[in-house]
Amino acid sequence: MKLEKTNLKDCFILTPKVFEDERGTFSETFNAKKFLDQTGIAVTFVQDNQSASKYGVVRGLHFQTGDHGQTKLVRVVKGSVLDVVVDLRKGSPSFGKSFSTVLSGENKKQLFVPRGFAHGFSVLEDNTVFAYKCDRYYNKQSEQGIVYNDATLAIDWHLSSNDIIVSKKDVELPTFLEITK
Repeated sequence: MKLEKTNLKDCFILTPKVFEDERGTFSETFNAKKFLDQTGIAVTFVQDNQSASKYGVVRGLHFQTGDHGQTKLVRVVKGSVLDVVVDLRKGSPSFGKSFSTVLSGENKKQLFVPRGFAHGFSVLEDNTVFAYKCDRYYNKQSEQGIVYNDATLAIDWHLSSNDIIVSKKDVELPTFLEITK
């Protein structure tokens, strides 16, 4: 597993080694011991989630608060997304900063998203399958988010505004300034 630092503290890109032969491919997508050895971060995942989306869908920016905050390891099984995270940890050297990267079934990259980050993605191909692991169980009462088109964050979702498809719930999310007062 190749590990790359991002501009956000404790947020990493992981690229697994892929073994290929006449039968197809195999890769170890996560190894807790190797991850701990390389980062000093211990994590135990307890829930896996998966979504399928069409081109233009924007999901996020979502996060869980308090004791229900989640660390995530996100990846794309098929298709591609622009994956976006925002550091919401007050006191962090990267507080309020964002990072984005393209994750795809082809490049096999994954993004390690620490607890205290908002997360979202835009779908760049039809029939994209997005999968992620969480270290805490989902709790509806702790769910919050930041509106995808927040002026302070000014995220470029790599989509034309005419192509963006957002749920009613996500359009009504508060701004970054509202949630960080």
